[in-house]
Order: sequence, then structure tokens, then C-alpha cells
Amino acid sequence: MRRSELTLFTSREPGSQQNETVRLALRAGLIRQFGSGLYAFAPIGQRIRASIIDHVDREMRAIGAREVSLPQLNYSGMWEESGRWGDFGGEMFTFENRDGKRMCLAPSHEEGIVRLLSGTIRSYEDLPGLYYQISRNHRDDHPRSGLLRTKEFTMKDAYSVHATAESLDEQYERVREAYVRIFEDLDIEFVIADAENNLMGGSASEEFLAVAETGTADLWYCPEDDCRFGATGESPQSDLSAGDDCPDCGGSLAAGEGVEIGHIFKLGTRYSEPMGLTVDLDDGSRQDVLMASYGIGIERLLYSLIEQHADEDGCRWSADGSGIVAPYAASIIPLQYDDELAAVADYLYEDCGPDQTLLFDDPDQSIGERFAESDLLGVPYKIIVGNEFRETGEVELESRDGETEYLTIEEVPERI
Repeated sequence: MRRSELTLFTSREPGSQQNETVRLALRAGLIRQFGSGLYAFAPIGQRIRASIIDHVDREMRAIGAREVSLPQLNYSGMWEESGRWGDFGGEMFTFENRDGKRMCLAPSHEEGIVRLLSGTIRSYEDLPGLYYQISRNHRDDHPRSGLLRTKEFTMKDAYSVHATAESLDEQYERVREAYVRIFEDLDIEFVIADAENNLMGGSASEEFLAVAETGTADLWYCPEDDCRFGATGESPQSDLSAGDDCPDCGGSLAAGEGVEIGHIFKLGTRYSEPMGLTVDLDDGSRQDVLMASYGIGIERLLYSLIEQHADEDGCRWSADGSGIVAPYAASIIPLQYDDELAAVADYLYEDCGPDQTLLFDDPDQSIGERFAESDLLGVPYKIIVGNEFRETGEVELESRDGETEYLTIEEVPERI
């Protein structure tokens, strides 16, 4: 993208948000607030958010999940059927339509997946199955810490259905391992904590929590590289303190805060039994379907990446073999955008790919402003076309960490 054609929502003002992570997201122009608990994503923010979604989507498909799309707008009937209508403590958006029918904006989709599968899954031979969607959810939550608690948010919801407890346990473990891969690939420091099922019901659940200075829960965790132990106030081990021995590896526990980025639940028959989702068994009897559910908060992942990786110059984003989260792979920054330097910058822009590079071609920007804006957005590389090229025919490739190497213009595309 050419800088002259791109509308950036960056700001030099720090903003009034108490949370430094949210202030940076606003200053970098990733988001704009539409009111308490409501945020829009500007073009740069949406590119990053879409990259995170693609990363999650690829991993879900890799473990055999099948994508569905469930309505966000629900009639009250199936929620009354499951027994959860009114159980959200005022967090469910409810209203009546013009015909006087009670409706809601779905805060989660356990009821929806049961309704989708009802009448289609009839036999144990139709099981197991794993279904997912990435969509907007709504809860009338008390807004807090910007993107951490909002009234509208993006979730990756997944649901598995089974005939046996053994099958449920196997699928639960496969999704658990996929979550570990997703968060490790994104370079997020996280732990896993046993948790209560609360409104979801069922027999067991685990939370995936990113370690943060400002989070959604108090956290006690093991900082050892090969350990993922964590505990919150809702964990069975909630009486732990900093300095205690880690129950898993024996290391010394640390205390801090965590951002819940994922949660997985063994639901059993909590929804299938009241809603009548059953299958025929090979002996001719019928059985309630066993279920599990698995969630990932997309905006919370974005928040955690900023929280854990940003520096005094702006955002920083992880990059790995499966793709890049940053809005662009590289910025092309000519010392001046004119004559020979402009021609070289244009050549690199086309050769590296206009969709993957940000070309600073706006003559009204100083070289310092171009560098600062690139760092603020978290672009991992700067391709600097300046005096070095005039003298040697090489351009400077500077990483976001400040490391520099010199390349011919023919070498740059492959390197990027």
C-alpha cells in the first residue's frame, strides 16, 4: 500500500485511557472508540485482526473442524429449553421484536449448535464431530480495560459432539494441543489453569491466560520455560502465593495478572439432555449426546500481543513460519521520494508485493516521521533507500529491533 493512498488513524496524543496497552492501540490507529465497551477497527487494526483470525482458522481446519455460521439473533425458546434464559446476570442483551416475541443477541452458542445438529445427527455412527465459527458475540458486560471487556467482541467458538466419554476426552486433548500451538506460534507468554464451569455447566474446564500487567484475573503462575502451570481465584489451587513451589515442576511461582485468551469446557450432557439431542446406539437404545466447547477471544489475543511485545517506540508483532501478524512485512522508506530514489522504491514496492509492503511516498513527511510511523505500527522491517544506495547500490534492511544488513535491490524480495 502506498502511504499517500492509505488513511491512517495514528495520533501523537497519548489519549486519556488509563490502560497503556489501549492507549497505544488508539495512538497507533488500530481502533477507535464508539462508546463505552464499543470499538471499531481501522484499516491497519483490521489487517492485524484478520491475520490473527487466519492463524486461528488454519489451526482449526488442520485438526478437522468444520466451519458453520450460527445466528447472532436468537428467539428465547431454545434458551428457555436449555434453562439459561435469564441466567447471565443481566449480561444478555434481550428485547421484544415487533410481534412481541422475546429475543436476544447470543452471548455464546451452545444452544445454537444443538439446534443446528438436532434431527441431523441420529446415530452413534454420525459421531464424533467438531464444528466451529469465528463471529461477533454480544454481552452487556461492564466495560473494563479497553478490549478486554467489551459489549461486542469476536470469538472463535468450537463445539464437539460424541457418543462416548473416551471420544470426548480425545477430542478435548486435540483441541487443547491446537490451542498451545496457536499461542506459541503467536509468541504469547501463557499458562493453563483449571477453572470453574459456572454458567457453561459441565464437569471440567481449563483457561488459557496470557501473562499481563493489566489483565482480567489475578494469576499465580510458573515462569519456567517448559512449564504452563497457572492458577486464578477460580482454580482449585486458589490458595497459592508467590514463591510457593509449582505443583507441576517444583519451580518458584510468580504472581501477576492474566488475560483469559482461551477457555475449553467438558460439557457432558448439559445442553443435549434438556434440548433432546440424542443418538441411537448399536444395541437399539438412545443416548444423550456428550459435548465439549472451546473458545478463543480474538481481540484479547491482539491486546495480549501489544501488552507483551510493545516498546517505547510503538507496537511490535510476532512473525513465524506460518505467517506474519504485523500489518505489513516491510516499510519502504526512501530518503526523498523523487528521481532515482523514487524509481528504486517503486521497483521494490512492486517486487516485494504491494499488499505486503508500505511505501512511504508522501513528500510531506520527513524521514524522521516515516521512521517513527513505521515503528509505531510495528512493521518488522524498514527498507531504507538513501545515501547507501547512491554510494554502493545497496539498500539498508533494518529490523524493528535495530539490526541492519545491506542488500542489493535484487536480494530484497527473497529476504522479505
